[in-house]
Amino acid sequence: MRFFRGKMPTPIRQFIFKILLVCCFIASAQNAENQINNQTNDTIDHYLIEASKAIDRAQLEQALSNVITAKELTPNDQSKAYNAKTKMVLAKLYRELGDFSQAEEQILEVIELQKESNDENMLAHSYSLYGSIATELKKYDTAKTVLEDALKLIDKSKIKGLDGPVKVNLGLLALAQEQPEIAIKHFNSGLPVIESLNLSYFKAKLYNNKAKAQLALHQTDEAMKTNDLAMQIGKEMGYSEIRSECYELYSKIYEQTNDYPSALDNLRIHQRIKDSLFTVNKEIIAQEAGAKLNLNENNVLIEELTEENIQQLKSLKLGRLTTILSIALITILSLLTLSLYKNNNLRARANELLQNKNTELILAKENAERASEAKVQFLSTITHELRTPLYAVTGLTHLLLEESPTPNQKEHLNSLKFSGEYLLSLINNILDLNKLEANKVELENTSFNLKKRINDVLIALGKSAKDRNNKLHYKFDDSIPQKLKGDPLKVSQILINLIGNSIKFTQNGDIWIRVKPISRIESKIVLNFEIEDNGVGISEKKQQTIFENFTQGSVQINRKFGGTGLGLSIVKNLLSLMDSEIKLESKLGNGSKFLFDLTFEIFEEKSTDYLEEAKKIDYGILIDKHILIVEDNKINQLITRKILEKNKIKCDVADNGDIAVNKAKESSFDLILMDIHMPGISGIEATKQIREFDKEIPIIALTAVTLDDNLDEFYDNGFNDIIPKPYKTEEFFTKLHKALAKKQTTT
Repeated sequence: MRFFRGKMPTPIRQFIFKILLVCCFIASAQNAENQINNQTNDTIDHYLIEASKAIDRAQLEQALSNVITAKELTPNDQSKAYNAKTKMVLAKLYRELGDFSQAEEQILEVIELQKESNDENMLAHSYSLYGSIATELKKYDTAKTVLEDALKLIDKSKIKGLDGPVKVNLGLLALAQEQPEIAIKHFNSGLPVIESLNLSYFKAKLYNNKAKAQLALHQTDEAMKTNDLAMQIGKEMGYSEIRSECYELYSKIYEQTNDYPSALDNLRIHQRIKDSLFTVNKEIIAQEAGAKLNLNENNVLIEELTEENIQQLKSLKLGRLTTILSIALITILSLLTLSLYKNNNLRARANELLQNKNTELILAKENAERASEAKVQFLSTITHELRTPLYAVTGLTHLLLEESPTPNQKEHLNSLKFSGEYLLSLINNILDLNKLEANKVELENTSFNLKKRINDVLIALGKSAKDRNNKLHYKFDDSIPQKLKGDPLKVSQILINLIGNSIKFTQNGDIWIRVKPISRIESKIVLNFEIEDNGVGISEKKQQTIFENFTQGSVQINRKFGGTGLGLSIVKNLLSLMDSEIKLESKLGNGSKFLFDLTFEIFEEKSTDYLEEAKKIDYGILIDKHILIVEDNKINQLITRKILEKNKIKCDVADNGDIAVNKAKESSFDLILMDIHMPGISGIEATKQIREFDKEIPIIALTAVTLDDNLDEFYDNGFNDIIPKPYKTEEFFTKLHKALAKKQTTT
């Protein structure tokens, strides 16, 4: 009401204030009434639940008392849901009292109410109960239908615990239809659920009826043991009816084994219990239920008429209240209309401005998404284009180093090799960053020697450290297991970036690498890694952004030390992928310390390192093998051919996929090395065509594409293995040997 201050006349303000007070009073009274109704509903629920539990314990008098109390508390205008709950408990009670007609009448009304409210959960319970009642009434087709409907609803709604009682009811149905074998299967299926719910009365009933089915199959020993279980529960819990039925079954078992004296003794005990007050009590309870629950038609009619009168009175009161509130609202709305009209134009203009801004934001978002997709596609394409000529550089360098070069030539070749590896590392960094941002990196889980892995990293970085006159200090805790399970490549990549970073920004100094255990639980161990240097350090301001892409300490540092600024960003993303995070402690001029924790599995397994595997290769298998090289790049053809021919392997070359298919048809090869991207048909298409007439020849993809996303496609289209370019010689010959050895054993 702020916009009326100083403008609205005092009498109007007082009138509105009084109306608001009336509205608040009415709302408060309504809330109090709702609170009382909620408390009453909770009390009714309590009595109904206790009544149901008492029925399951065969305490029928207590069950009847609770049902009567719940019915007395239930208002005449109560909802259909509460009406259904009460009638469902009544149906259970009448079933246990033996009044199956009255039980059927109650449960059918419950089912109709639950269908109207679409309460599938409670409908499944009702179907299960009706199945047992219909079985007692010998309506076997009806019982089977409703029990199957109950199982369908249980499966659909994922109702836990109900499938056990349904299976037991199916067993009782099969037993009534003289199908004892089927009955036993249902009893066995329902028993675990009955046990888990601790329903002792129904468990005893289950054992007794299972024993009846076993006796029908003339399995007297099994029937005796099962009936003993029922009798034990009946005695422990004081279930007279269970004991009576068990004695009756004992009599039949002894009669079948021709032990007539024992049969007669048990029959007498059964008759004595049956003639006791137990049966009479049931009849008394049934009469009391009929009297107190007002189930005759006249009482039902009176209740319906009373409920109709109450509803009419409520409608009258509601109409008066609606009239008062309508007058109050019309008065208030009339006073508000003028103010709202004045503000309408301002709101329209504001909405138009917001809509324009929203459109601009949507366009900006779409442009950003297109730019991101274009970047991913560009990096994927350029990576392949860069790796193809890089294969020629590394391959030719490898061949030249094996041809006994002069010392000067060897020095130049080593420099060329280093440059090629550095270029490959740069390409991999860009590719890794692209995959990390696109969430396409997956962790491997293989065994490895962590201490040796870090040693290899330090050996690889040793020359760089020596060139800058730095000393590497390595401390590895001896209590760390020799074999761990994790992703060794990702660990190496993290350490290479961090240690290489310390080497780059330290001169005439020291670098410490420390690995120690933090905790060990069963087969898992948590290790702490520290990489510390006494180099130039990082200012507090730059520490906030040093882990972002293409970021270094400053422009001067970039010019002095070089690099792309991707290393620490990749480290952060990789550690995040491994559920860890990196911490930095640094001070400008006093060095830096990087810390992180990693969790590994303790594992013992033989190494699958290609270098180790290559040492075990029997190169004699490769001699005189005939291999087809499918490659459109002439330099790559030459390199691959020379590497193979040095090991006395016969080679043939195909410049594209079409030629490869024709040669595979006309000649017999022991193996095919297939490039993927070629003019004409691709390597994948060529492989598919070859597989149409030759299913056995090993075909290995020799490709520069990124494999992470395409492995399934390669294997699905007929490739036996994949070698990424530029490849390592050890991996190349290991996979070649594996494919040829497998072909030789199969033939």
